[in-house]
Amino acid sequence: MPRLVPNTIRGQLIAGTVLLQCLMVAVFAGYIYRQQSAQVRERTAQRLLYQVHVLSDAAAEELADRHMLTLESMLAELPSSPSILSARITDLSGNVLAYGGRNGPAGYRPLTPQELAELQHATDTTQVFLGRRGTPEVVAPVWVDGTPAALAWIVPDMTDDERALRSLLNSSLLFGLLALAANALISMVLAQSITHPLNALLRATRTLVRNPEGRGSFPLRTNASNEAGVLTHAFNSMVAALHEQRAGLNDTLALLDSMLANAPIGFAFFDRSLRCVRINQFMAERNRLPVGEHLGRPMLELFPAEEGRRLAGIVEHVFSTGEAVHNVEMQDAEGGEPGAWRTLLLNFYPVHTSTERIRWVGAVAVDTTQHKKSEEALRRSEKLAATGRLAASIAHEINNPLEAVTNLLYLLHDHGSLDAEALQYAEMAQHELARVSQITQQTLRFYRQATQPTSTRVSEVLDSVLTLYRGRVHAAQILVVRSYDEQAELHSFGGELRQLFANLIGNALDAMPTGGTLTLRVHRSRDWSGSGQQGVRVVIADTGCGMPPAVRRRIFEPFYTTKEATGTGLGLWVSAEIVEKHHGRLHVRSRAAAAAGEAGQTTGTVFLLFFPHTTALLVAQEEHPPAAVTPPLAAGGIIKG
Repeated sequence: MPRLVPNTIRGQLIAGTVLLQCLMVAVFAGYIYRQQSAQVRERTAQRLLYQVHVLSDAAAEELADRHMLTLESMLAELPSSPSILSARITDLSGNVLAYGGRNGPAGYRPLTPQELAELQHATDTTQVFLGRRGTPEVVAPVWVDGTPAALAWIVPDMTDDERALRSLLNSSLLFGLLALAANALISMVLAQSITHPLNALLRATRTLVRNPEGRGSFPLRTNASNEAGVLTHAFNSMVAALHEQRAGLNDTLALLDSMLANAPIGFAFFDRSLRCVRINQFMAERNRLPVGEHLGRPMLELFPAEEGRRLAGIVEHVFSTGEAVHNVEMQDAEGGEPGAWRTLLLNFYPVHTSTERIRWVGAVAVDTTQHKKSEEALRRSEKLAATGRLAASIAHEINNPLEAVTNLLYLLHDHGSLDAEALQYAEMAQHELARVSQITQQTLRFYRQATQPTSTRVSEVLDSVLTLYRGRVHAAQILVVRSYDEQAELHSFGGELRQLFANLIGNALDAMPTGGTLTLRVHRSRDWSGSGQQGVRVVIADTGCGMPPAVRRRIFEPFYTTKEATGTGLGLWVSAEIVEKHHGRLHVRSRAAAAAGEAGQTTGTVFLLFFPHTTALLVAQEEHPPAAVTPPLAAGGIIKG
């Protein structure tokens, strides 16, 4: 279909002028035609009323004398008048009594439905109504002796009136055409003065669109002082301002895009089909997929099934209500590694492209994993601290009656009335009571840390820790192999060494719930891999389940644990800090069940510690930042004692 609307201002101005002129001519002609038609109908109605009254009176006289032939001859002469087409006399039921028309009897037509509808009203008053083809007709009662005896009908001839109306309409149209031609000529002249500067502006604009950085066509020259000239000057100023702003805008956009892509906060945007339309690097790394592979994918593919359905419901809620949703927590495994989990705090908000419609829903994600782990570790540490204080209090209270019972057993042993068997029982009681006293003393040592470094015999510290774990060792039927250099001593904080060995031995026992071998070695040595200093080397080895490489790489990270509810993830982290504080070295070797099965070897873990003999130890109780120890890891065998 050809385009009817011109695409130029000149064509639109001429077409608009022509259309407006045609509309005005049509309205004017319609108004004149309607006004003249109303006047014609009014004159016709008045003439018909007069003619029907004359006919009614004449018909009344003839009907009263019953001169029907005279009535018919009178009706036959009426159509000779230029204003009457036909006339008839009917009874009150519509039956024709006499008829006269231009075409004689052959032109007779029965009463139309409109005429029949007027019968019930015509006996009372004279009625002017629209008959055939909308032509006005008139009917009046014929009164004989004060009673309506018949009806007189007249149909006018509208030919002359219609001819006069057509002549008037033709004159109006001719005037309109002349006015239309004059206005079109004026419009063409005016359009030329408007479109010339606009065409120059259009050409320059297209050049600017093809090459936004080029300004060869600007500033535009114009001599017009009208609105087109003002527009050209304004456009020149706008192009200059845009060119100045573009450089700063490009830098700002690059900066914002870089911030969005590399921010440590996740950003993602979803459309109404719940598909991803934009995502930054932080959120993409969460799914271990490139940014490009996220675009266009639905939420159920980007998040786990249960979490995906929950988040999809939240996005649909934001689309339907337009209200933001805050603090939605999501937790999932990180990399599929045991004990590795991550917590994200998400906020969803609508993105409007107008005041009425929501185009996208944005999601902002903040990684709160460390915060959550810190809270959990703090709670557990508080529980452990409370338990330690309680244990220390109980041990302290037990010490007092233990001394009394020890003294009583001593006195009982020297009592002369006891026989040999009773003395044997007393000695056994003293021996067991000494074990209880030793356990309470070791418990108090864990709680009461030294404030200054002292000379500590490493073998004694290891044996004191084993005393605390004696019950677990016997219950799991673990074989403990000890190889000590009794003369190996360190200038250190004894309480911290005890905590270090307790963490490592406790982990070894956890790795052997069904039995195994725990090997403890202490001997004087030299730091062959470092400075060559003299010192003490400690080896703690087990034949437990071992650790896979993924776990070995992270054991010294704070809050990382594979013990789920029973672990805080702080034991080895604190242990590494203690080793660092004493200027020592810590190495780990481990073989898990899968790797050992492939190689046909045993499983287990070995912790190798070296502490140098140094007098420049740390100041007691000084805060030391946690050191992320990353020892060299290698598969190795289990040390046998």
